[in-house]
Amino acid sequence: MKLIKEKINGIIICVSIATISYFLGKSFSIIGGPVFAILIGMILNKIIKDKEKYEKGVTYTSKKMLQYAVILLGFGMNLNIIMQTGKESLPIITSTITTSLLIAYLFTKVTKIDPSVATLIGVGSSICGGSAIAATTTVINAKDENVASALSVIFFFNVLAALIFPQLGILLNFDTTNGNAFGIFAGTAINDTSSVSAAAATWDSMFNLSTMTLDKAITVKLTRTLAIIPITLFLSFKYSKKENNNGKFKLSNIFPTFIIYFLIASIITTILSNYGITPKVFDTFKNISKFLIIMAMGAIGFKTNLFSIFKKSKKPIALGFCCWISITIVSLTLQKYLNIW
Repeated sequence: MKLIKEKINGIIICVSIATISYFLGKSFSIIGGPVFAILIGMILNKIIKDKEKYEKGVTYTSKKMLQYAVILLGFGMNLNIIMQTGKESLPIITSTITTSLLIAYLFTKVTKIDPSVATLIGVGSSICGGSAIAATTTVINAKDENVASALSVIFFFNVLAALIFPQLGILLNFDTTNGNAFGIFAGTAINDTSSVSAAAATWDSMFNLSTMTLDKAITVKLTRTLAIIPITLFLSFKYSKKENNNGKFKLSNIFPTFIIYFLIASIITTILSNYGITPKVFDTFKNISKFLIIMAMGAIGFKTNLFSIFKKSKKPIALGFCCWISITIVSLTLQKYLNIW
């Protein structure tokens, strides 16, 4: 009973943050609801001392609610569009992943950072943040403290990306009449689904683009997430050979289940579109999805303690910064070269 109450308490605080942020985002569209949620969550993190009674509900919101949000985004997305976006963004995705993993490898050699921490940050930065770290952890047998350190770094740069990237898009004169360029930028240069969604939703809000940017960014992000499979298989082979074991793991640990449901929702939309039913039928689902994204960002903000991260994770933060900046530069450079931006 106590566990249920703690979970409800956490969900209630996230709903409260999301409700306030939603209306603030409506009033100040240049900032957007997701960004307000991050900021309010971080402020509450410093104000509220007894955070344990909210922890279970906040964690549930930051993980499960976000997954539900992505699933609902699947409604209204045509698989033909997904395939087209995947082909368009594939060179950028491949290049950013290669860049991040190479930097993590070189950083390990130069600074003598724990190899498992470097691996987790490199994979998390290049593919899909927490999901990639969770999948990788199971095959490299990373210590709990290393996982926590890597996740803290990933969340820190997620928050920075959600706050900075929409403004960076304006400075770089991204097209504000559609969400294509910024969607690809967010989907390839930001590592975690939550911050990809936050940055893209903020761009949509700033320029009244409905969910155009969000749809594009999530589609690119899904294509990028598929890289979990070959990367994890490679690491499994490498570490199993090193430790002389079989390296067995479950497919469910590699491929996030919510992505399967997203694809099912997209298949439903694709089939219905063949019968003349437009994606607008699913607008309610997409509006609920946007609110759930704001909730998830509030939860992530609530869990983010910047002072603790800086105090305990100097080398991991430095590596995370190098990966983040390099991925951003590579994404922007290739977009310019491919005439996307």
